[in-house]
Amino acid sequence: MAYWLVKSEPFKYSWDQFVIDKQTTWDGVRNYAARNNLKAMKKGDPVLFYHSNEGVEIVGIAKVAKTFYQDPTTEEEAWVVVDLKPYKKLKKPVTLVQVKADKRLENMALVRLGRLSVQPVTDEEWSVVMELAAEKA
Repeated sequence: MAYWLVKSEPFKYSWDQFVIDKQTTWDGVRNYAARNNLKAMKKGDPVLFYHSNEGVEIVGIAKVAKTFYQDPTTEEEAWVVVDLKPYKKLKKPVTLVQVKADKRLENMALVRLGRLSVQPVTDEEWSVVMELAAEKA
């Protein structure tokens, strides 16, 4: 199993709206590295849901509900989507400040590749984030 992180600006699509919707198509990705990460996702993979620009924190865990398929918002074959379902809201959101302050996370894509909207998360990084969120790993 692999772990992932997706970013969303809360004013565009928040965790709360995601929970109301019960499932969403993660569309609009127009970066090849992020697209490749979408293609690597497997059904059931856990995904950290990160509020970017405002809030700037990891707020919940989603799961991949459907693996990649053609992005319905474009006819360009290069772009794909996955379907995600909310799994659980974190007990304690994990802020970007916390992530950057924790030496164990200094190589996390969230720190190194700040603009990448779909990122891999290592097993160790996942465990540290769960520890910071007061969740069981």
